[in-house]
Amino acid sequence: MSLSQWLPAEAVRLHASADDWRDALKVSGEALVAAGVTLPAYTDEMIATVEKLGPYIVIAPGLALAHSRPSPAVQRAGLSWVSLATPVEFGSAENDPVDLVIGLAALDHDGHIEMMSELARVISDEDTLAALRAADSVDALHAVFDAASA
Repeated sequence: MSLSQWLPAEAVRLHASADDWRDALKVSGEALVAAGVTLPAYTDEMIATVEKLGPYIVIAPGLALAHSRPSPAVQRAGLSWVSLATPVEFGSAENDPVDLVIGLAALDHDGHIEMMSELARVISDEDTLAALRAADSVDALHAVFDAASA
C-alpha cells in the first residue's frame, strides 16, 4: 500500500513553527486530528511516550517518527507530515535537530507494524527522502510516495 493513501491533505503542515519538541508533536497531532485520524488525546499520548522513553522517535538525522501505542484515541490508520521552518532539539545526541516530524497512528499492532515497515522502506532510500523533504505540496509528497511504492 502506498503511504500516500494514509496521508490525507488535511494532515500535511509545511514550514510549520514549533518552539520545542513538544510543540512539534502538538503540530503533528493536530494534523492527525484535523484529518479525522485521531482524537486530541492521542497527541497527549505521543508526548507522554517521549517523556517516558526519551527521544527514541528521532530515527534518522533530522527526522522524528511521532507515535504511540494503538489506543481508543485512534479513529483510523493514518499519517501526518510536518516540515518545520526552524529545526528543534529532541534530545537525540546523534540525530538532532529535527526538521521533519511524521506522525503515525494505527488501529492495532499489525497495522502499526505495516505502516512503520513501509515508511522505513521508503525513507531509508536517501534520494527518496531528499525528494520528500523538497516536496512543497501535498501533491508533490503523494507523487514521491507513489513512485517509491511502484
